[in-house]
Amino acid sequence: MTDPRTHSIKDFTYSLPEERIARYPLAERDASKLLIDKDGNVTEDIYRNIADHIPSATLFVFNDTKVVEARLLFQKPTGGVIEIFCLEPHQKYPDITTAMLQHEKILWHCLIGGASKWKRGQLLEKKINYNSRDLVLNARYIEKEIDSFIVELSWNDQLLSFAEVLHLFGVIPLPPYIKREVEISDAERYQTVYAHYEGSVAAPTAGLHFTETVFNKLKEKNIDKDFVTLHVGAGTFKPVKTEVMNDHEMHAEYFTVSRSLIQNLIDHLDKNIIAVGTTSLRTLESLYWLGVKQSTVDSQQSMEITQWEVYDHKENMIPAKEALENSIKWMNEKDLDTLTAKTQIIIAPGYQFKIVNGLITNFHQPQSTLLLLVAAFIGKNWKEVYDYALNNNFRFLSYGDGSLLWRNP
Repeated sequence: MTDPRTHSIKDFTYSLPEERIARYPLAERDASKLLIDKDGNVTEDIYRNIADHIPSATLFVFNDTKVVEARLLFQKPTGGVIEIFCLEPHQKYPDITTAMLQHEKILWHCLIGGASKWKRGQLLEKKINYNSRDLVLNARYIEKEIDSFIVELSWNDQLLSFAEVLHLFGVIPLPPYIKREVEISDAERYQTVYAHYEGSVAAPTAGLHFTETVFNKLKEKNIDKDFVTLHVGAGTFKPVKTEVMNDHEMHAEYFTVSRSLIQNLIDHLDKNIIAVGTTSLRTLESLYWLGVKQSTVDSQQSMEITQWEVYDHKENMIPAKEALENSIKWMNEKDLDTLTAKTQIIIAPGYQFKIVNGLITNFHQPQSTLLLLVAAFIGKNWKEVYDYALNNNFRFLSYGDGSLLWRNP
């Protein structure tokens, strides 16, 4: 396994004209163009026909996270606007799901637009009419950290969870490169049709192209599907600003998988496992390394995969089946039906994939960790794939077209 820490990010760039960034989705989700790369051969189709390019008995793994309305706009009495972007819950909460279910008040890590106008301890107020009475949301600036602020949010209806409060007061946070205001249609279209567990501030965009029509065609061909939950953080848009990857700090995200998903993976290891989206892929590969750790260290230490550890402990690699069975054994010992963990894994050229051999993903920004992942998956011909997409009118980034990539060993 080559150590990717020495990679220069400048080797993973390309020219992306502004007009190639999709500002809106297509009218029909499954009409988006689909680039197929297999064994270095590039062809194209549309998502509606994706089943035609997949062998039967394949397992698709989707990320069923749901985007929350994480942007909150408060107006000060003086007229100035403070924008609060909710990143992730305070560490006092064990996971995002627990935090989303809190009532009356909560602590959250946030980015703040106009922070210089907001004094520490000052209370902001936002009021709407709900169920024929005033519903009030308050925000109090608690303290500043290195990359974010801690904000206490409180509301005057003890029956409402924080997830419900965000839905009532917040706005869907479109990616920063979609340079327009959020519109009503984004509430539906910047969400997969199978979104379920609330907690993401960005959509798992590879899944935006899937419809019931596509799912029915996959089912007719005996193609199975299953789900993981990884709540996508704003770090997914974090640019690599360092010259070499060793100096870049990868964002960390929480994921949850079920016992049945792990068993499904075991049953398909000798077939095909396709991750729908980079978040699904990160989850599945992190799951392998959790299984490795569970055979070598105390289980309480094994619920997190840090940025570089998979490259530092390559001598501990075990067969994928054994690693997955370790996780099931651990869950049995703890009497758990689901496993929740945190991953900071960075997947870059030199990484050896253990679970996934197919990836469905959109086209990513130059010099991004997501592009590094693609390059790790299909090898040096990532440039040919992106050149093809640029030369054949594919639409890029979150609302753009996508690709079916088969792993290049």
